[in-house]
Amino acid sequence: MKKILLILALLVGYIGAVACTSAIVSGKLTANGRPLMWKNRDTGDPNNRVERHLAHDGCYEFVALFDSKDPNDTAAWLGMNEKGFAIMNTASYNLNNDDVPESQMDGEGVVMRKALEQCVTVDDFEDLLRRLPKPLGVETNFGVMDAHGGAAYIETGNFKWTRFDLDDEPSGILTRTNYSYTGKELEGMGYIRERNAKTLLAPHVAARDITPALFTEVISRTFYHSVLNKDYTHSGENYVVDQDFIPRRISTASVVFEGVNDPVETSLTTMWISLGYPPCAETYAVWTGEGGVAEELRGDATTHRSPQCDKVNERKKDVFDIKGGNGKHYVHLQKLYDAAGTGYCQQLRTMNEEAYAKGYGVVEQKRKAIKKKQ
Repeated sequence: MKKILLILALLVGYIGAVACTSAIVSGKLTANGRPLMWKNRDTGDPNNRVERHLAHDGCYEFVALFDSKDPNDTAAWLGMNEKGFAIMNTASYNLNNDDVPESQMDGEGVVMRKALEQCVTVDDFEDLLRRLPKPLGVETNFGVMDAHGGAAYIETGNFKWTRFDLDDEPSGILTRTNYSYTGKELEGMGYIRERNAKTLLAPHVAARDITPALFTEVISRTFYHSVLNKDYTHSGENYVVDQDFIPRRISTASVVFEGVNDPVETSLTTMWISLGYPPCAETYAVWTGEGGVAEELRGDATTHRSPQCDKVNERKKDVFDIKGGNGKHYVHLQKLYDAAGTGYCQQLRTMNEEAYAKGYGVVEQKRKAIKKKQ
């Protein structure tokens, strides 16, 4: 019995350690008409970094998020390439129904790296899935977006997949967490987080004013709980249980891909990233090309850890400051938002607003350079 309980505990811990909240948004709902794809990454490895890989041997140049414990960059957990193709995923826990051993699973990051190297369009990615040997070693919801107007979730198991195109969704927005719509009903995870996201997004969907900053600066830093119908963000609460909020102790990045509507402008495709625990993180703009990735986001040559991520992780330790027992499950909200306006989220707000202004300035310079060449 003890052994069974231990196994169950480990499984629960695993499911909690590999999760995400995500959305794909049509340009019809955004402030500037550009499509968006967002992922709030949850994982058991708190040390993430961003790296640029040059084009080689017929592969496209790309930038992607990697775990620091993966020094060879074998698994990309989200990214975009020089052709304006972007990809992300959320783990699913209700899709596969086979006997593929665990030792052959967790291949999502490997598939995404291949996609960044080889794909230009959403159709290309689906063709890649057809060509790859089976079983794929995945159970996931891939989110993909291209510079040709394509965007979709592809719910993918070991032997088959189902595609949900954004163009077929009347609302103009798709969301996924840690279950698949084509999977086993009421199994999987993330139902509450998805409801949180839909509630927070609803007024902006109606107003058609969604921006990347809405995701990185608001939704990934908001402690709204849809079951309790309460937003704890500015509630004045001291400690709250870290359960079913979008930002969680295991959140390691909030990333938004801002696409383009014209393949000529692929160099304008932008990855906005809050690296590390999002409520404690600065936001950066990332592009493909020379100088497109800030050095502090990249891994150290020895440790492979990002200095920026390390800095944010130190702040997170201050926010999850109860040691021992179940202390790690309590978030100290007053460290993030306080009456004096000195919480981490409050202090970072002006800095991140400036980062967005600077990033859009770079985008405008790039756009002018493209027009000159035409």
